[in-house]
Amino acid sequence: MKTKAKKIILIVIAIIVIAGIIVWIAGGSAPKRKISYITVPVSKGDISNSVTATGTIEPVTEVQVGTQVSGIIDKLYADYNSIVTKGQLIAEMDKVTLQSELQSAKANYDGSKAEYEYQQKNYARNKGLYEKKLISDTDYELATYNYEKAKSEYESSKASLAKAERNLSYATITSPIDGVVIDRAVEEGQTVAAGFETPTLFTIAADLTQMQVVADVDEADIGGVEEGQRVSFTVDAYPNDVFEGKVTQIRLGSTSSSSTSSSSTSSESVITYEVVISAQNPDLKLKPRLTANVTIYILDKKDVLSVPAKALRFTPEVPLVGKEDIIKDCEGEHKLWTKEGNTFTAHPVKIGISNGILTEITGGIAEGTQVISEATIGNTGQAPEMNAPGESAERSPFMPGPPGSNKKKK
Repeated sequence: MKTKAKKIILIVIAIIVIAGIIVWIAGGSAPKRKISYITVPVSKGDISNSVTATGTIEPVTEVQVGTQVSGIIDKLYADYNSIVTKGQLIAEMDKVTLQSELQSAKANYDGSKAEYEYQQKNYARNKGLYEKKLISDTDYELATYNYEKAKSEYESSKASLAKAERNLSYATITSPIDGVVIDRAVEEGQTVAAGFETPTLFTIAADLTQMQVVADVDEADIGGVEEGQRVSFTVDAYPNDVFEGKVTQIRLGSTSSSSTSSSSTSSESVITYEVVISAQNPDLKLKPRLTANVTIYILDKKDVLSVPAKALRFTPEVPLVGKEDIIKDCEGEHKLWTKEGNTFTAHPVKIGISNGILTEITGGIAEGTQVISEATIGNTGQAPEMNAPGESAERSPFMPGPPGSNKKKK
């Protein structure tokens, strides 16, 4: 009896152990995973990409008015913001010294002219006598020498007189264009010296309703900039206003500036190119020399069919599909996928421009079609997750993860 009881006990223990193993296996098995597909419609929208730069507001036509003679500013007839016309008198220099120089040049001219006319007649008379052998060679050569010398002095005095007259005319300063005075660099009574560089007295802008922005674009961005591209910019003086313009010129000459890092003493050379942007200024808000924060739209299309760029990267592959799913693929470099029931269908499409977020669709699929942009894999059970804190689902390995998902765990 004791042997039979022991067998019964061992059998019961074995059954309990087997049952425990079964329960443990059932309870510790991996939970089923649920795949969710995010779809977006093929819709119309705006696609743009831009580069930024800083620039300076400048008049389209700007003339610096100076003087080519040294002297004292006697009278000023124009000031800041004065509206002037072409040929209008805007300043006069003291003419006393210049008039004295003119009188001296005139006297020298008159004397050299009289001498020249005398020597010319004397030369003609001696030439006739020499041809008749009535004077010696020496007398004829002396007459010729005096005539050539008088002629040279006469020509020189005539040039000096013309220069003196011209210098006197420079003392009367007129506006070369129609416009407005935006800068005055002298005062009455001030002495100006004309040397290698002409001293600037006034700066005149032709039309302040037509302005331009000269922007410095980095060498890394200049490759995408073209004439005719749309531009928007702001100025600190009117932070709530956005001004529009377009690229009118890309200057080939580069400029170089040095930037020094705060963490080191080394400096790096920064190469930029000047881009000229037209800007309408009907209300005269844009003042010369204002700093502009410029945005140049190197890609700019409005109301075009587009999808998120990640939709073109989606591919229904394991583990994104189950055994019961049907995949209908197609030939084509670029594809969009739709899903009906458990059937995935590929649609070959043609694409246009892309800014990395949206991609233009030029053909192959109709507007409004729901296409798959990405997929997520989530757990249906309560088994422990291996996701990072805050994540409720495992993202597709074929889709870009959220920011910071590629950082190494410390």
